[in-house]
Amino acid sequence: MIKGSNRLDTVQEYYFSKKLREVSALLDLGKPVINMGIGSPDLFPSKGVIKALKNSLDHKTAHKYQSYQGLFELRNAISKFYYKFFKVKSNPENEVLPLIGSKEGIMHISLAFLNPGDEVLIPNPGYPTYLSVTKLVEANPVFYDLLKENNWFPDLNELEKKDLSKVKIMWINYPHMPTGSSATLNQFDELVVFARKNNILLINDNPYSFILNNDFISLLSVEGSKKNCMELNSLSKSFNLSGWRIGMLLGSKKNISRVIKVKSNMDSGMFYGIQKGAIEALNSDINWFKELNVLYKKRRELVWELASILNCEFERDSKGLFVWAKLPKGIKDSKKFIDKLLIDKKVFIAPGAIFGSNGEGYIRFSLCIEEEEIKEAIKRCK
Repeated sequence: MIKGSNRLDTVQEYYFSKKLREVSALLDLGKPVINMGIGSPDLFPSKGVIKALKNSLDHKTAHKYQSYQGLFELRNAISKFYYKFFKVKSNPENEVLPLIGSKEGIMHISLAFLNPGDEVLIPNPGYPTYLSVTKLVEANPVFYDLLKENNWFPDLNELEKKDLSKVKIMWINYPHMPTGSSATLNQFDELVVFARKNNILLINDNPYSFILNNDFISLLSVEGSKKNCMELNSLSKSFNLSGWRIGMLLGSKKNISRVIKVKSNMDSGMFYGIQKGAIEALNSDINWFKELNVLYKKRRELVWELASILNCEFERDSKGLFVWAKLPKGIKDSKKFIDKLLIDKKVFIAPGAIFGSNGEGYIRFSLCIEEEEIKEAIKRCK
């Protein structure tokens, strides 16, 4: 028999990949499941974005292979977008790299910088892909704690006490998923100093800045940060383009060139029409986000009501596309809690345990669901 690679033994199938099959099976049986677990926007992109895609299809180069670095027009739009909202200057020639979704960027970065045995600092709780990719490239994960008492920000004094000599990369993610906490520019400055002192590449994964948030802050806003920092971003959440797979990576010329070496061997460029749609999206003004957030605010208030009915505690000043809630007193197993809710009420919510051990005892509600469905979930859970 042909065996799979040993690296497959280090990871499991992505939780949502498995769980959504279960949800789909219930739906196929006619069970009216309300899915509040996934952060995939249910809203449409702007009409201008769709029009830009349609209008691109007759272009003479639309259906050919595209540049591995993306259209210069797209890189320039990303550069201008970052300056407009974050006041970050970047050279579109060599400090900006479009990605086929920021998720692929996590793999490309890891392949570009990590050798087997290198160590990676991974937030707990945090996005599960940081851990799985680290294992797949045969590096070693080192978890750092994010705790409610410290507003889900790392204790750098505690980290300094560790042996960091083998650490090559540190992943951070602010506004944070799943907790919705945010970081200040001063905290970013502390992180940059910490990473520079310990010769660590610091990477912020930043797709939630524009959802229910008025303070647009980038890690690259810290002076001199490009020397040892990079930032990922995405159009998935902020422009309702999750299925289009459009991400971006910003950093120094040297570090971007390293990632291009990997990426250019992994794909043959992004479809022309998607790039043109992305350019249109990136040229949007602040009103796009304001209108989006009016809707998300209404949804969040309803989710707060649902969380209260379930006797869960939550913060009202969180950012992003989710509500992070602590389970009722006496209940600790988030997977058992959400499974019972799925079976009894036909409502699916993400268990906090899938984001790390510090996520146990919490659940995560998505705001990517229509108000009427949230109201129905409230009705079922009363």
